[in-house]
Amino acid sequence: MPELPEVETTRRGIQPHIHNQTVTGVISRVSKLRWPIPKKLNSVLAQQKIISVERRAKYLLLGTNNGHLIIHLGMSGSLRIVDNNSPVEKHDHFDLLFAQTSLRLRDPRRFGAILWTHKNPLEHKLLAKLGPEPLSDQFSAEHLYQLARGRRITVKEFIMNAHIVVGVGNIYATEALFMAGIHPLRAAGNISLQRYQTLVGTIQQVLEKALECGGTTLRDFKNERGNPGYFSIELQAYGRAGLPCLECGTAMTAVKLGQRTTTYCKRCQR
Repeated sequence: MPELPEVETTRRGIQPHIHNQTVTGVISRVSKLRWPIPKKLNSVLAQQKIISVERRAKYLLLGTNNGHLIIHLGMSGSLRIVDNNSPVEKHDHFDLLFAQTSLRLRDPRRFGAILWTHKNPLEHKLLAKLGPEPLSDQFSAEHLYQLARGRRITVKEFIMNAHIVVGVGNIYATEALFMAGIHPLRAAGNISLQRYQTLVGTIQQVLEKALECGGTTLRDFKNERGNPGYFSIELQAYGRAGLPCLECGTAMTAVKLGQRTTTYCKRCQR
């Protein structure tokens, strides 16, 4: 699944190509992804200039004077800048057309989203109750510590909850907890403020590193040019079950947690 670094990499990649460009139309090759694609998109977007290209959590927000197009990449989606005469391939479900190029959504699993709002997109029901951005000043150890009081949920599930903090998906939660030396199954309410300070630092460190590298490629993610990210070659914990811990040499352990694989070191993470 594209996570925050992948979505931010996409935003940075497409922005120079579509910002201040005028939309000439839209092409929807399916009527529905995760939710129905609004039928009115062509009428509300045609001849509108893209005046902003922003991101909130894993949602891309393309602003016009009429409103905002909200895009989510789902489990396997990607956006590419293509020529208008570029051949349509399997799973190419949506094009936002400009004079010479198009912003094309490819989504094999069709679990992404194309939505529209005339209102402030941050007040949309999908975005209104989200937690702070992990690289913002609003994300802090105190924030995590206070919200964790009395909670028995595992710390990994806690930091992956988008109502607590956005954008910390399975890969980056696994990596950050390993770097912080925190056992992923430890109850969120049993972690000290000091350890949350360490965890906030490692979350930010791993996300910043992934952004520098263009996101993580495991299966489906590609950037706006169709190239894979390459942070996966630097993963220290995720996907390393049975391999020696890079810190102590102990075999890494994997368990299922919330239908996702969690890899950790029994010796280094407590």
